[in-house]
Formats: sequence, structure tokens, C-alpha cells
Amino acid sequence: MRMGVASWISGARAVALALCLAAGVPRAAGAEEDVPTIVVTPGGRTAFNVALQRFADRGRGGDASRTGALDAGLRRGIAYSYDTLLLPDAAFLGPRDARPELAATRDDCAEWRTSGADALVEGVIAPDDASGRMVIEVAVWEVARCVRLFHETYRRPGAVLERTALRIADDVVGAVTGVRGAASTEIAFVSTRSGHREIVVMDADGSNVRAATRGNSVKAFPDWLPGADGILYTSYVTAEQPDLFVASRAADVRAGRILGGVLPGAPKYRGVFSPSGQTLALVTSVDGAAEIFRVERDGRRMQRLTHGPSIEVSPAWSPDGSRIAFVSDRSGAPQIFVMNSDGTDTRRLTYQGGYNTSPSWSPDGRWIAYQSLVGSQFDIWLIDPEGKVNFPIVEHPSSDETPHWSPDGRRIAFSSKRRGRADIYTVDRSGERLERLTQAMGDNTHPSWSPYPR
Repeated sequence: MRMGVASWISGARAVALALCLAAGVPRAAGAEEDVPTIVVTPGGRTAFNVALQRFADRGRGGDASRTGALDAGLRRGIAYSYDTLLLPDAAFLGPRDARPELAATRDDCAEWRTSGADALVEGVIAPDDASGRMVIEVAVWEVARCVRLFHETYRRPGAVLERTALRIADDVVGAVTGVRGAASTEIAFVSTRSGHREIVVMDADGSNVRAATRGNSVKAFPDWLPGADGILYTSYVTAEQPDLFVASRAADVRAGRILGGVLPGAPKYRGVFSPSGQTLALVTSVDGAAEIFRVERDGRRMQRLTHGPSIEVSPAWSPDGSRIAFVSDRSGAPQIFVMNSDGTDTRRLTYQGGYNTSPSWSPDGRWIAYQSLVGSQFDIWLIDPEGKVNFPIVEHPSSDETPHWSPDGRRIAFSSKRRGRADIYTVDRSGERLERLTQAMGDNTHPSWSPYPR
């Protein structure tokens, strides 16, 4: 007998907790007890079957293009998650079309259970004559208990319906699995496909590739602003003097050079926004050595965090903004260190391997991904912030470099030359389901996964 969504989640939570305790993995500080943890094991994954009805259109005369755009985006977004599978329409014993008026109860859950569905998605779309936007009402049902898990109304411009559908799909995945999906997010990376090193952006599944910057200067180290409102990057406007710039994606974010009045004349190699977006960790040069500073977004309250003749680079904020992981060669070779965000309590994290760089903190704060030199190539490893658990998740004869987590914590993007040129790949956090996203156009490196869009 098929288990319902809530029953399965309850069982998954118990199994996940038992596995974590058996492995000695520390529970994240402040983690909510009622948030399910999805544990993916080889050959043992269970996915939820989701039945997606065609949304009703309450607009005058209806509009097949509207419902078609929504249906396409929802299917793409739900299918993007490893933990949800779309039930084929041919299996439906319930109606293909959603009700024109969504209700708090329904009497056909038995038909959907017999169809093989764990969850049912229904919705209605209608134009809002007052605002000119589209109003989309969505409900998600757990059919085993005939309980409504999710009910939300979205108001978005009609021109971005498929993009809106991806956001809705992420919420649907969250309602069904307990962890929000990431189909609506994007990945920025450095590419030479234009003949210059530019910042390029693509959707999380590798589609819709487009340039974020243009020009003849070398670009490097993309980092997203909170809410995916823009991309911070390094540009070598002159060969010896890198500076920080923002490519804007929101009306209230000004594009162009930032922190121009901070340490005038000093190179700014890299900047990384804190989770709040109000503070940056800044890599600059002091007395010939790379050091890490923190500074407010408006250039005030600058504070030096690292001191000494060693090289200190690659800052990565913890999700709560309280700590920063970084790379230092103070021990003789590059290793991962962790410090408080004010520079106190610095300690070395990695001891296994003689060359470890590019830390990236998982969204739940429980893991730091990094690249480790093994033999003659880099592999992707995970280590917990206390340094107690450390293991590889991606191993290959070609180098795999610069890992970066998806905002839902399910996947990691990285760059690899396993097909000759560097391309962007993703892999899930268990090391399975490797996917190549870029298609042999120049070298594609340094992926940066966006946060959820506003």
C-alpha cells in the first residue's frame, strides 16, 4: 500500500536522524525539529508522484497561451527536483482540468490515490484588471489523507508567467518534500565563449544562457547579491589593478564600481556579500600580502580580519553570517580555516591533504564543500565546520574545482575539465546524479549559485 506524503516524511525524518547519529554528524545549531531531512542513498531513493492538473483560466474567454506557459514552467520545475516525479496524464483517474474555484475540501482523493499520486496540484489563473498583473491561486493536496498542504496566491506580470511557474514549482516541491525546490534559481560563472573572460548566467538546469557582462576587461569571481538582485564580480580594468563591480538585476541596485573610496589605490581581488547583504568580506593587498577585511556595503566600518605575511583569500560566509571560512597558507600550504566574522577565534579546519582551497558553506550550515588536491588533480570534498567528518563526494582523474552549493542544499555546482575544456557540472550532495550544464563553448569556470529570487 502506498504511503501518503506526510507519513513518508515522518518515516524519512526518523531514518535520517538515526543515520546522522550513527555517523556522528552534529545537528545544526538551532535546526527546527519539525523540518524533515531528506536522506538520499544509492538505490534506495523514494520520490513522490505529483499529479499536475491543467490550471483553470477565469479570464474572459480564457487564454490557452497563459495556461500553457504555466503548465510548461510547472512541469519543468517539478521535474527538476530529484524528489518529485510527475505522474503521467494517462494515469489520471481524476479530471485533467482543475476546478474553476478552489475549495478547502475535495471528494475525489480516492481516484487520485488509485492513480498512483502522492500529491495533487491544482490552480486557477485570472487577470487583475486593477493592477494589470496575473493572479495565480495554487493548492497542493496530500491525497492519502485528503489534506491540503499548501495554498497560496501569486501576483506577477503576465510577461513572466513561465518564470513565475518555476517559483510556484519550487513552493510545490517544498510543500511535498519539506525542502523548497531550486528550479527558479540561476548559476553565474566565468566563461571565455565570447573570446573574453565574462560573467555568464544560466538557469539552474543549464538552459537560457545569457551574458551578464560585456567588455574587454578580464572578469572573475562572481558572487550574488541577496535576493538575486545583482552579481558582484572582479574586473581587471587595468592589468594590475582589479576592482569590484556590480551587474544590476533590480531597479533599486545601482550597477557599476563599488567601494571605490575604500583603500584607494589598493587592488580589490574579491568581494563576497554576507547573507544579509549589508556587509562584504573583501580580499585586498596589504604590504604585498593578500588579506581579508570586512566592510559595510556603503564603505563604512572597515575592519581587518587577518594579519600576517601569509596569503589569506577565498572568504565564504556561514549561512547565519556569524563565521567566515577562508584559505590561508600560514601552515606552509593552502588549507581551509574558519574564524568568527569579526576575525576572532581563528582555527584550522582541514588537515587531510596538502592543498585545500575554495570553501563553500552549505545553506543549512552543516557542511563546507572545498577542492582538495589528490595526486595530480583536484577532487570535491565535504567537511563539517568542526572538522570531525571529512570525505570526498566527487572523484575523477580530471580536476573538479570551485564547488558552490545550491540554495536548497540538494546539489553542488563545480567546474571540471573531464571533457577537455572546463565545463560547469552539478552533482547531488550524496555524490550521485552528475549532470553537465554547459556545452563546450569556451572554458566555463567558477560557478556561483544564486539565492532564491525575491
